[in-house]
Amino acid sequence: MATMPWFVIGPSTLVSFIGLLRGPDKTPPESAEDPSGAIVDLVIPALNEEQNILMTLSSIARQTLQPRKVVLVDDGSSDRTADYARALGDELGLNLQVIRRRAPIGKTPTLKRESRELDADVEVILDGDTFLESENYIERLVEELYKAPGIASACGIVQPMRQRDRREICQAPPLRDFLASHEDFAPREQAACHRFNRAITNFYRGILYTFLQRFIYRGQMVVFGSIINPVGCAVAYRRKYLKELFDHYEPILGDDLTNSEDIFIGFAMLNEGYRNVQLQDVTVRSLEPEFPRLAHQLYYWSSSFLQSCYYFDGLLRSPFKGLRRWKQKREARHYDQTHPDSPRQHRRGEPYRQPWGQGYTGRYGRPMGWAVFMSALEKIAFPTTLLIMLILQLWGPLLITFLAEMALVIIILMANAPGHRFRAFWQAIAVTPLRYGSLLFDAVNIGRFATDLWITRNRRWRK
Repeated sequence: MATMPWFVIGPSTLVSFIGLLRGPDKTPPESAEDPSGAIVDLVIPALNEEQNILMTLSSIARQTLQPRKVVLVDDGSSDRTADYARALGDELGLNLQVIRRRAPIGKTPTLKRESRELDADVEVILDGDTFLESENYIERLVEELYKAPGIASACGIVQPMRQRDRREICQAPPLRDFLASHEDFAPREQAACHRFNRAITNFYRGILYTFLQRFIYRGQMVVFGSIINPVGCAVAYRRKYLKELFDHYEPILGDDLTNSEDIFIGFAMLNEGYRNVQLQDVTVRSLEPEFPRLAHQLYYWSSSFLQSCYYFDGLLRSPFKGLRRWKQKREARHYDQTHPDSPRQHRRGEPYRQPWGQGYTGRYGRPMGWAVFMSALEKIAFPTTLLIMLILQLWGPLLITFLAEMALVIIILMANAPGHRFRAFWQAIAVTPLRYGSLLFDAVNIGRFATDLWITRNRRWRK
Protein backbone atom coordinates (compact mmCIF):
# COMPACT_ATOMS: atom_id res chain seq x y z
CA MET A 1 0.00 0.00 0.00
CA ALA A 2 2.43 2.58 1.19
CA THR A 3 5.57 4.10 -0.15
CA MET A 4 6.79 4.31 3.45
CA PRO A 5 6.09 1.28 5.69
CA TRP A 6 7.59 3.30 8.53
CA PHE A 7 6.68 6.95 8.85
CA VAL A 8 8.96 9.83 9.75
CA ILE A 9 9.05 13.56 9.23
CA GLY A 10 10.90 14.46 6.06
CA PRO A 11 10.59 16.19 2.68
CA SER A 12 7.31 14.48 1.73
CA THR A 13 5.84 15.77 5.00
CA LEU A 14 6.76 19.30 3.98
CA VAL A 15 4.84 18.89 0.73
CA SER A 16 1.77 17.79 2.69
CA PHE A 17 2.03 20.78 5.04
CA ILE A 18 2.20 23.16 2.09
CA GLY A 19 -0.69 21.48 0.32
CA LEU A 20 -3.00 21.47 3.32
CA LEU A 21 -2.25 25.13 4.05
CA ARG A 22 -2.89 26.10 0.43
CA GLY A 23 -6.14 24.20 0.07
CA PRO A 24 -7.46 22.24 -2.92
CA ASP A 25 -7.69 23.60 -6.45
CA LYS A 26 -11.32 24.64 -6.96
CA THR A 27 -11.06 24.96 -10.75
CA PRO A 28 -13.62 22.57 -12.26
CA PRO A 29 -12.43 20.38 -15.14
CA GLU A 30 -13.93 21.29 -18.49
CA SER A 31 -14.05 17.82 -19.97
CA ALA A 32 -15.49 15.64 -17.22
CA GLU A 33 -17.22 12.53 -18.55
CA ASP A 34 -20.60 11.15 -17.58
CA PRO A 35 -20.08 8.01 -15.46
CA SER A 36 -23.73 6.96 -15.53
CA GLY A 37 -23.27 4.65 -18.51
CA ALA A 38 -19.97 3.13 -17.36
CA ILE A 39 -19.82 -0.67 -17.27
CA VAL A 40 -18.21 -1.85 -14.05
CA ASP A 41 -16.79 -5.32 -13.40
CA LEU A 42 -15.23 -6.43 -10.12
CA VAL A 43 -12.34 -8.90 -9.80
CA ILE A 44 -11.46 -10.69 -6.54
CA PRO A 45 -8.03 -12.38 -6.48
CA ALA A 46 -8.20 -14.89 -3.62
CA LEU A 47 -5.97 -17.56 -2.09
CA ASN A 48 -7.23 -19.57 0.91
CA GLU A 49 -9.80 -16.95 1.93
CA GLU A 50 -12.68 -19.15 3.11
CA GLN A 51 -12.71 -17.26 6.45
CA ASN A 52 -13.02 -13.87 4.73
CA ILE A 53 -14.67 -14.29 1.32
CA LEU A 54 -18.21 -14.28 2.73
CA MET A 55 -17.64 -10.85 4.29
CA THR A 56 -16.14 -9.56 1.06
CA LEU A 57 -19.10 -10.70 -1.05
CA SER A 58 -21.68 -9.46 1.44
CA SER A 59 -20.13 -5.99 1.28
CA ILE A 60 -20.45 -6.03 -2.52
CA ALA A 61 -24.13 -6.93 -2.25
CA ARG A 62 -24.71 -3.80 -0.10
CA GLN A 63 -23.18 -1.39 -2.64
CA THR A 64 -25.30 1.40 -4.10
CA LEU A 65 -23.67 0.73 -7.49
CA GLN A 66 -23.69 -2.95 -8.36
CA PRO A 67 -21.02 -4.31 -10.72
CA ARG A 68 -22.21 -6.00 -13.88
CA LYS A 69 -20.11 -9.06 -13.08
CA VAL A 70 -18.09 -10.29 -10.10
CA VAL A 71 -15.15 -12.51 -11.07
CA LEU A 72 -13.60 -14.54 -8.25
CA VAL A 73 -10.18 -15.87 -9.27
CA ASP A 74 -9.33 -18.70 -6.86
CA ASP A 75 -5.56 -18.84 -7.24
CA GLY A 76 -5.05 -22.50 -6.32
CA SER A 77 -6.65 -22.46 -2.85
CA SER A 78 -6.39 -25.56 -0.70
CA ASP A 79 -9.50 -24.64 1.31
CA ARG A 80 -13.17 -24.09 0.37
CA THR A 81 -12.92 -20.51 -0.81
CA ALA A 82 -14.68 -21.20 -4.12
CA ASP A 83 -17.45 -23.30 -2.48
CA TYR A 84 -18.20 -20.61 0.10
CA ALA A 85 -18.25 -17.93 -2.58
CA ARG A 86 -20.60 -19.86 -4.88
CA ALA A 87 -23.04 -20.59 -2.07
CA LEU A 88 -23.30 -16.97 -0.93
CA GLY A 89 -23.23 -15.61 -4.48
CA ASP A 90 -26.28 -17.72 -5.39
CA GLU A 91 -28.06 -16.63 -2.20
CA LEU A 92 -27.42 -12.93 -2.88
CA GLY A 93 -28.16 -13.08 -6.57
CA LEU A 94 -24.72 -11.81 -7.54
CA ASN A 95 -23.61 -12.39 -11.11
CA LEU A 96 -20.62 -14.33 -9.81
CA GLN A 97 -18.15 -16.14 -12.04
CA VAL A 98 -15.62 -18.38 -10.28
CA ILE A 99 -12.30 -19.22 -11.95
CA ARG A 100 -10.30 -21.95 -10.18
CA ARG A 101 -6.62 -22.54 -10.82
CA ARG A 102 -4.81 -25.74 -9.98
CA ALA A 103 -1.74 -23.91 -8.69
CA PRO A 104 -1.11 -20.29 -7.66
CA ILE A 105 0.33 -17.97 -10.31
CA GLY A 106 0.13 -14.69 -8.37
CA LYS A 107 -1.96 -11.53 -8.32
CA THR A 108 -0.15 -9.71 -11.13
CA PRO A 109 -0.97 -12.32 -13.83
CA THR A 110 -4.57 -12.30 -12.59
CA LEU A 111 -4.90 -8.55 -13.09
CA LYS A 112 -3.25 -8.81 -16.51
CA ARG A 113 -5.54 -11.58 -17.76
CA GLU A 114 -8.75 -9.98 -16.50
CA SER A 115 -7.86 -6.58 -17.94
CA ARG A 116 -7.70 -8.29 -21.34
CA GLU A 117 -10.59 -10.72 -21.03
CA LEU A 118 -13.15 -8.30 -19.59
CA ASP A 119 -14.74 -5.57 -21.71
CA ALA A 120 -15.84 -3.25 -18.89
CA ASP A 121 -15.01 0.45 -18.71
CA VAL A 122 -14.00 0.20 -15.05
CA GLU A 123 -12.27 -2.74 -13.39
CA VAL A 124 -12.51 -2.81 -9.60
CA ILE A 125 -9.91 -4.95 -7.82
CA LEU A 126 -10.96 -6.15 -4.38
CA ASP A 127 -8.82 -8.51 -2.31
CA GLY A 128 -10.52 -11.55 -0.83
CA ASP A 129 -9.84 -10.34 2.72
CA THR A 130 -11.19 -6.80 2.27
CA PHE A 131 -14.63 -5.47 3.27
CA LEU A 132 -16.23 -2.39 1.67
CA GLU A 133 -17.32 -0.48 4.76
CA SER A 134 -18.89 2.44 2.86
CA GLU A 135 -21.98 1.35 0.95
CA ASN A 136 -21.23 3.88 -1.80
CA TYR A 137 -17.57 2.89 -2.16
CA ILE A 138 -17.75 1.63 -5.76
CA GLU A 139 -20.07 4.45 -6.80
CA ARG A 140 -17.72 7.14 -5.49
CA LEU A 141 -14.66 5.56 -7.14
CA VAL A 142 -16.40 5.41 -10.51
CA GLU A 143 -17.54 9.02 -10.18
CA GLU A 144 -13.98 10.11 -9.47
CA LEU A 145 -12.51 8.20 -12.40
CA TYR A 146 -14.71 10.20 -14.80
CA LYS A 147 -14.13 13.65 -13.33
CA ALA A 148 -11.27 14.52 -15.69
CA PRO A 149 -9.14 12.93 -18.42
CA GLY A 150 -6.16 10.93 -17.26
CA ILE A 151 -7.49 9.69 -13.92
CA ALA A 152 -6.33 6.10 -14.11
CA SER A 153 -7.11 4.76 -10.63
CA ALA A 154 -9.17 5.67 -7.59
CA CYS A 155 -9.23 4.25 -4.08
CA GLY A 156 -10.58 5.16 -0.67
CA ILE A 157 -9.30 5.12 2.88
CA VAL A 158 -8.08 1.74 4.19
CA GLN A 159 -8.30 0.79 7.85
CA PRO A 160 -7.42 -2.51 9.59
CA MET A 161 -10.12 -5.12 10.03
CA ARG A 162 -10.66 -5.54 13.78
CA GLN A 163 -12.23 -8.49 15.53
CA ARG A 164 -15.29 -6.43 16.44
CA ASP A 165 -15.66 -5.41 12.79
CA ARG A 166 -15.80 -9.08 11.80
CA ARG A 167 -18.49 -9.78 14.40
CA GLU A 168 -20.59 -6.79 13.29
CA ILE A 169 -20.37 -7.85 9.64
CA CYS A 170 -21.48 -11.39 10.45
CA GLN A 171 -24.40 -10.09 12.55
CA ALA A 172 -25.70 -7.70 9.89
CA PRO A 173 -27.72 -8.54 6.80
CA PRO A 174 -27.28 -10.04 4.29
CA LEU A 175 -24.61 -12.27 5.85
CA ARG A 176 -26.51 -12.89 9.09
CA ASP A 177 -29.38 -14.69 7.38
CA PHE A 178 -27.05 -16.76 5.23
CA LEU A 179 -24.99 -17.93 8.22
CA ALA A 180 -28.15 -18.80 10.14
CA SER A 181 -29.18 -21.24 7.42
CA HIS A 182 -25.66 -22.47 6.58
CA GLU A 183 -23.97 -23.19 9.91
CA ASP A 184 -21.18 -25.15 8.23
CA PHE A 185 -20.03 -21.90 6.49
CA ALA A 186 -19.74 -19.84 9.69
CA PRO A 187 -16.29 -18.17 10.11
CA ARG A 188 -14.30 -19.75 12.90
CA GLU A 189 -13.26 -17.77 15.97
CA GLN A 190 -9.52 -17.21 16.02
CA ALA A 191 -7.33 -18.48 18.85
CA ALA A 192 -6.25 -15.98 21.48
CA CYS A 193 -2.61 -15.94 20.33
CA HIS A 194 -3.65 -15.09 16.76
CA ARG A 195 -5.97 -12.32 17.96
CA PHE A 196 -3.16 -10.88 20.07
CA ASN A 197 -0.66 -10.91 17.19
CA ARG A 198 -3.16 -9.28 14.85
CA ALA A 199 -4.08 -6.68 17.49
CA ILE A 200 -0.44 -5.52 17.58
CA THR A 201 -0.42 -5.17 13.81
CA ASN A 202 -3.77 -3.37 13.81
CA PHE A 203 -2.50 -0.91 16.40
CA TYR A 204 0.58 -0.08 14.35
CA ARG A 205 -1.19 -0.06 11.01
CA GLY A 206 -4.11 2.02 12.24
CA ILE A 207 -1.76 4.83 13.24
CA LEU A 208 0.37 4.40 10.13
CA TYR A 209 -2.66 4.55 7.83
CA THR A 210 -3.96 7.68 9.54
CA PHE A 211 -0.60 9.42 9.11
CA LEU A 212 -0.19 8.38 5.48
CA GLN A 213 -3.75 8.69 4.18
CA ARG A 214 -5.13 11.60 6.20
CA PHE A 215 -1.95 13.67 5.97
CA ILE A 216 0.70 12.59 3.43
CA TYR A 217 -1.63 11.37 0.68
CA ARG A 218 -4.13 14.12 1.34
CA GLY A 219 -1.39 16.72 0.92
CA GLN A 220 -0.19 15.07 -2.30
CA MET A 221 -3.73 15.19 -3.66
CA VAL A 222 -3.95 18.93 -2.97
CA VAL A 223 -0.56 19.80 -4.47
CA PHE A 224 -0.37 17.33 -7.37
CA GLY A 225 -3.91 15.99 -7.77
CA SER A 226 -2.53 12.48 -7.34
CA ILE A 227 -0.88 10.06 -4.96
CA ILE A 228 2.10 7.94 -5.92
CA ASN A 229 0.23 4.64 -6.06
CA PRO A 230 -3.29 3.41 -5.32
CA VAL A 231 -4.12 1.21 -2.37
CA GLY A 232 -4.18 -2.18 -4.06
CA CYS A 233 -6.65 -4.02 -1.82
CA ALA A 234 -9.67 -2.00 -3.04
CA VAL A 235 -8.99 0.08 -6.14
CA ALA A 236 -10.86 0.97 -9.33
CA TYR A 237 -8.98 1.31 -12.62
CA ARG A 238 -9.93 2.59 -16.03
CA ARG A 239 -9.60 -0.80 -17.66
CA LYS A 240 -8.19 0.48 -20.94
CA TYR A 241 -5.31 2.16 -19.09
CA LEU A 242 -4.60 -1.04 -17.16
CA LYS A 243 -4.66 -3.16 -20.31
CA GLU A 244 -2.35 -0.75 -22.15
CA LEU A 245 0.06 -0.91 -19.22
CA PHE A 246 0.30 -4.71 -19.29
CA ASP A 247 0.49 -4.79 -23.09
CA HIS A 248 3.49 -2.46 -22.92
CA TYR A 249 5.42 -4.04 -20.03
CA GLU A 250 4.75 -7.75 -20.57
CA PRO A 251 7.26 -8.05 -23.46
CA ILE A 252 9.82 -6.20 -21.34
CA LEU A 253 9.30 -7.64 -17.85
CA GLY A 254 6.82 -10.49 -18.17
CA ASP A 255 4.97 -10.88 -14.87
CA ASP A 256 8.05 -9.97 -12.82
CA LEU A 257 7.07 -6.34 -12.24
CA THR A 258 8.05 -5.60 -8.65
CA ASN A 259 7.36 -7.15 -5.25
CA SER A 260 4.03 -5.27 -5.04
CA GLU A 261 1.92 -4.79 -8.15
CA ASP A 262 -0.04 -1.73 -7.00
CA ILE A 263 3.12 0.31 -6.46
CA PHE A 264 4.47 -0.59 -9.91
CA ILE A 265 1.11 0.20 -11.52
CA GLY A 266 0.98 3.55 -9.72
CA PHE A 267 4.43 4.50 -10.97
CA ALA A 268 3.61 3.34 -14.50
CA MET A 269 0.45 5.48 -14.57
CA LEU A 270 2.35 8.54 -13.36
CA ASN A 271 4.99 7.87 -16.00
CA GLU A 272 2.27 8.19 -18.66
CA GLY A 273 1.03 11.46 -17.16
CA TYR A 274 -2.06 9.86 -15.59
CA ARG A 275 -3.22 10.31 -12.01
CA ASN A 276 -3.93 8.02 -9.04
CA VAL A 277 -6.68 9.50 -6.87
CA GLN A 278 -7.52 8.80 -3.25
CA LEU A 279 -10.89 9.78 -1.76
CA GLN A 280 -11.22 10.77 1.87
CA ASP A 281 -14.95 10.07 2.25
CA VAL A 282 -15.20 6.29 1.67
CA THR A 283 -13.58 3.50 3.67
CA VAL A 284 -12.68 -0.19 3.48
CA ARG A 285 -11.49 -2.61 6.13
CA SER A 286 -8.69 -5.02 5.25
CA LEU A 287 -7.40 -7.99 7.22
CA GLU A 288 -3.83 -7.28 8.28
CA PRO A 289 -1.11 -9.93 8.68
CA GLU A 290 -0.30 -11.18 12.14
CA PHE A 291 2.65 -9.51 13.82
CA PRO A 292 5.25 -12.24 13.03
CA ARG A 293 4.43 -11.83 9.31
CA LEU A 294 4.54 -8.05 9.37
CA ALA A 295 8.20 -7.86 8.37
CA HIS A 296 7.47 -9.93 5.27
CA GLN A 297 4.88 -7.43 4.05
CA LEU A 298 7.04 -4.46 4.97
CA TYR A 299 9.72 -5.94 2.73
CA TYR A 300 7.26 -6.17 -0.16
CA TRP A 301 6.25 -2.52 0.16
CA SER A 302 9.71 -1.08 0.70
CA SER A 303 11.50 -3.10 -1.95
CA SER A 304 8.77 -2.48 -4.50
CA PHE A 305 9.06 1.27 -4.05
CA LEU A 306 12.83 1.11 -4.63
CA GLN A 307 12.41 -1.23 -7.59
CA SER A 308 9.85 1.12 -9.16
CA CYS A 309 12.22 4.05 -8.68
CA TYR A 310 14.80 2.03 -10.62
CA TYR A 311 12.40 1.23 -13.46
CA PHE A 312 10.99 4.76 -13.70
CA ASP A 313 14.14 6.78 -13.16
CA GLY A 314 12.88 9.44 -15.57
CA LEU A 315 10.04 10.13 -13.15
CA LEU A 316 12.42 10.06 -10.19
CA ARG A 317 14.67 12.69 -11.80
CA SER A 318 11.80 15.13 -12.42
CA PRO A 319 13.15 17.80 -10.01
CA PHE A 320 16.29 18.12 -12.13
CA LYS A 321 14.18 18.82 -15.22
CA GLY A 322 12.18 21.65 -13.70
CA LEU A 323 13.81 24.41 -15.74
CA ARG A 324 13.27 22.51 -18.98
CA ARG A 325 9.62 21.92 -18.08
CA TRP A 326 9.12 25.60 -17.20
CA LYS A 327 10.53 26.68 -20.59
CA GLN A 328 8.28 24.19 -22.37
CA LYS A 329 5.18 25.51 -20.58
CA ARG A 330 6.14 29.11 -21.38
CA GLU A 331 6.52 28.26 -25.07
CA ALA A 332 3.16 26.43 -25.03
CA ARG A 333 1.42 29.46 -23.46
CA HIS A 334 2.96 31.75 -26.08
CA TYR A 335 1.74 29.44 -28.83
CA ASP A 336 -1.79 29.45 -27.41
CA GLN A 337 -1.83 33.25 -27.26
CA THR A 338 -0.75 33.58 -30.89
CA HIS A 339 -3.00 30.76 -32.16
CA PRO A 340 -6.53 31.28 -30.76
CA ASP A 341 -7.83 28.18 -32.53
CA SER A 342 -5.19 25.89 -31.03
CA PRO A 343 -6.61 22.51 -29.88
CA ARG A 344 -4.67 23.05 -26.66
CA GLN A 345 -7.13 25.76 -25.62
CA HIS A 346 -9.57 23.25 -24.13
CA ARG A 347 -6.98 22.27 -21.52
CA ARG A 348 -6.82 25.62 -19.83
CA GLY A 349 -9.55 25.04 -17.26
CA GLU A 350 -8.39 21.60 -16.19
CA PRO A 351 -6.26 21.37 -13.05
CA TYR A 352 -3.24 19.04 -13.16
CA ARG A 353 -3.58 18.47 -16.94
CA GLN A 354 -0.33 17.43 -18.66
CA PRO A 355 0.63 15.93 -22.02
CA TRP A 356 0.42 12.14 -22.03
CA GLY A 357 3.27 9.77 -22.78
CA GLN A 358 6.54 8.38 -21.46
CA GLY A 359 8.48 10.51 -23.92
CA TYR A 360 7.30 13.68 -22.20
CA THR A 361 8.25 12.22 -18.81
CA GLY A 362 11.73 11.30 -20.01
CA ARG A 363 12.37 14.79 -21.35
CA TYR A 364 10.50 17.07 -18.97
CA GLY A 365 9.61 14.93 -15.94
CA ARG A 366 6.32 15.28 -14.07
CA PRO A 367 5.30 17.52 -11.16
CA MET A 368 4.38 14.34 -9.27
CA GLY A 369 8.02 13.29 -9.70
CA TRP A 370 8.82 15.71 -6.89
CA ALA A 371 6.82 13.54 -4.48
CA VAL A 372 8.56 10.39 -5.75
CA PHE A 373 11.99 11.99 -5.43
CA MET A 374 11.38 13.32 -1.93
CA SER A 375 9.94 10.01 -0.73
CA ALA A 376 13.00 8.18 -2.08
CA LEU A 377 15.33 10.74 -0.48
CA GLU A 378 13.49 10.38 2.80
CA LYS A 379 13.54 6.59 2.66
CA ILE A 380 17.31 6.40 2.09
CA ALA A 381 18.65 9.50 3.85
CA PHE A 382 16.88 9.24 7.20
CA PRO A 383 17.99 5.73 8.23
CA THR A 384 21.45 6.41 6.80
CA THR A 385 21.75 9.56 8.91
CA LEU A 386 20.64 7.73 12.04
CA LEU A 387 23.15 4.95 11.42
CA ILE A 388 25.97 7.47 10.94
CA MET A 389 25.03 9.18 14.21
CA LEU A 390 25.03 5.83 16.00
CA ILE A 391 28.38 4.78 14.57
CA LEU A 392 29.98 8.13 15.41
CA GLN A 393 28.23 8.18 18.81
CA LEU A 394 26.71 11.60 18.18
CA TRP A 395 24.23 11.20 21.00
CA GLY A 396 23.25 14.87 21.23
CA PRO A 397 22.22 15.33 17.58
CA LEU A 398 20.62 11.88 17.63
CA LEU A 399 18.45 12.77 20.64
CA ILE A 400 17.46 16.13 19.14
CA THR A 401 16.52 14.47 15.83
CA PHE A 402 14.48 11.82 17.60
CA LEU A 403 12.61 14.27 19.87
CA ALA A 404 11.87 16.73 17.05
CA GLU A 405 10.61 14.01 14.71
CA MET A 406 8.46 12.40 17.41
CA ALA A 407 6.96 15.77 18.42
CA LEU A 408 5.88 16.51 14.85
CA VAL A 409 4.39 13.05 14.43
CA ILE A 410 2.40 13.54 17.65
CA ILE A 411 1.11 16.93 16.44
CA ILE A 412 0.06 15.51 13.07
CA LEU A 413 -1.72 12.51 14.57
CA MET A 414 -3.51 14.65 17.15
CA ALA A 415 -4.62 17.09 14.44
CA ASN A 416 -6.16 14.18 12.54
CA ALA A 417 -8.04 12.80 15.56
CA PRO A 418 -10.71 15.38 16.46
CA GLY A 419 -12.49 14.32 19.60
CA HIS A 420 -9.80 11.75 20.41
CA ARG A 421 -6.66 13.89 20.66
CA PHE A 422 -5.67 12.70 24.12
CA ARG A 423 -5.83 9.07 22.97
CA ALA A 424 -3.92 9.97 19.79
CA PHE A 425 -1.18 11.54 21.93
CA TRP A 426 -0.52 8.36 23.88
CA GLN A 427 -0.90 6.16 20.81
CA ALA A 428 1.75 8.22 18.99
CA ILE A 429 4.15 7.67 21.88
CA ALA A 430 3.33 3.97 22.28
CA VAL A 431 3.87 3.25 18.56
CA THR A 432 7.35 4.82 18.50
CA PRO A 433 9.27 1.55 19.15
CA LEU A 434 7.42 -0.13 16.29
CA ARG A 435 8.05 2.85 14.01
CA TYR A 436 11.77 2.87 14.61
CA GLY A 437 11.98 -0.90 14.52
CA SER A 438 10.44 -0.89 11.04
CA LEU A 439 12.83 1.93 10.13
CA LEU A 440 15.84 -0.22 10.99
CA PHE A 441 14.31 -3.09 9.06
CA ASP A 442 13.90 -0.74 6.11
CA ALA A 443 17.62 0.01 6.21
CA VAL A 444 18.18 -3.72 5.70
CA ASN A 445 15.79 -3.64 2.72
CA ILE A 446 17.80 -0.80 1.19
CA GLY A 447 20.96 -2.87 1.50
CA ARG A 448 19.24 -5.89 -0.01
CA PHE A 449 18.00 -3.81 -2.95
CA ALA A 450 21.49 -2.41 -3.52
CA THR A 451 22.85 -5.97 -3.52
CA ASP A 452 20.25 -7.05 -6.10
CA LEU A 453 21.04 -4.04 -8.25
CA TRP A 454 24.82 -3.94 -8.28
CA ILE A 455 26.21 -7.25 -6.97
CA THR A 456 23.94 -10.21 -7.78
CA ARG A 457 22.11 -8.30 -10.56
CA ASN A 458 18.95 -10.19 -9.64
CA ARG A 459 16.16 -8.07 -11.11
CA ARG A 460 13.42 -10.67 -11.38
CA TRP A 461 11.20 -9.06 -8.79
CA ARG A 462 7.78 -10.54 -8.25
CA LYS A 463 5.31 -10.72 -5.42
